[in-house]
Amino acid sequence: MKLGQAVSWLTGNLQRSLFPRLEQSWEGPLTDKERRLVSILEIVQVEKHIPKSGSTQWKGRKLREREAIARSFVAKAVYGHPFTRTTIHELRTTTNLRLICGFARKWDIPSESTFSRSFAEFARSGLGDRVHEAVVTRSLKEEIIGHISRDSTAIRGREKPVKKAQKPKPAPKKRGRPKKGEKREPEETRLDRQCRQSVEEALKELPTVCDVATRRNSKGYMEYWTGFKLHADVNDCGLPVNVVLTSASVHDSQVAIPMIKMTSARVDYLYDLMDPAYDARQIYEVSKGLGHVPIIEKNSRGKDVAPMAPHEAVRYNERTAVERFNSRIKEEFGAKNIMVRGAQKVKLHLMFGVLALFADQLIKLAT
Repeated sequence: MKLGQAVSWLTGNLQRSLFPRLEQSWEGPLTDKERRLVSILEIVQVEKHIPKSGSTQWKGRKLREREAIARSFVAKAVYGHPFTRTTIHELRTTTNLRLICGFARKWDIPSESTFSRSFAEFARSGLGDRVHEAVVTRSLKEEIIGHISRDSTAIRGREKPVKKAQKPKPAPKKRGRPKKGEKREPEETRLDRQCRQSVEEALKELPTVCDVATRRNSKGYMEYWTGFKLHADVNDCGLPVNVVLTSASVHDSQVAIPMIKMTSARVDYLYDLMDPAYDARQIYEVSKGLGHVPIIEKNSRGKDVAPMAPHEAVRYNERTAVERFNSRIKEEFGAKNIMVRGAQKVKLHLMFGVLALFADQLIKLAT
């Protein structure tokens, strides 16, 4: 079944069967926001990825309660609650929300500390990444995607930046031309290593600690922030196919190659669209080697460059999909409200927003 048909069938089934049954059994109408949450939870199905009670990671916490807590964190992203205590308050005061998340009675809702411990367990187990990969594979594996737009956005953290260790001074290079018969091997860069590394090896090299970074914004001014950077691959329909979190100071080009490999393993697509920050020979080679057509705006580096061909410029304009994703994840799904510390927890907080955005965008495409 094609993606559009599958989503249309799901939304139609929800409208015809599930919503009336819920309203009848709960003896109260569902609001538009509650209907939206039910639809998103049905698409995400986060509860299916909670480890079962036999797992050694989850001692002392009932399986059903863990599933309800995970659904509550998705609801937190959908409703845009800034704090977990806000979500808990809504669960205790709104019967429909409590039942949608899976808590049968008001006194079944755990305390804020229990929510926090569960969140830490979810973060250590990589729950967000596993659910996202499953949703992408289930929704897009059989589709042919036209464009993948790649970009990053600043994520402001709530912790002190880690001081960077001073790098040892490299040995001075030998000056002048090499002697006859002498060979000087060029120094291997990270991009060179990434061409032969696996995705896991390449990502392991990238720092994920909180630090300070600077970049030039869309208006041409320099902006500084302390925190992280969220790198995203978004398809031409605005669906986030792949996301990676790094330290704020990591340059965009350092993440492109592992992301191309990860996205290529998840979906079939044709074009890689990237801004001048990704203008590097190795990125072109990896993209072409995996069967894609890279369209990257040239980085002038102080020199005159030839403009894009007209047909490439038209395709490059499709890159606004990732810019809309960056805006929505911050304004609608909680990426501006980072209240946790540590890269694992920050990533999970963002992933709940990514999952909610993915499902919400699917529903918009179907309607």
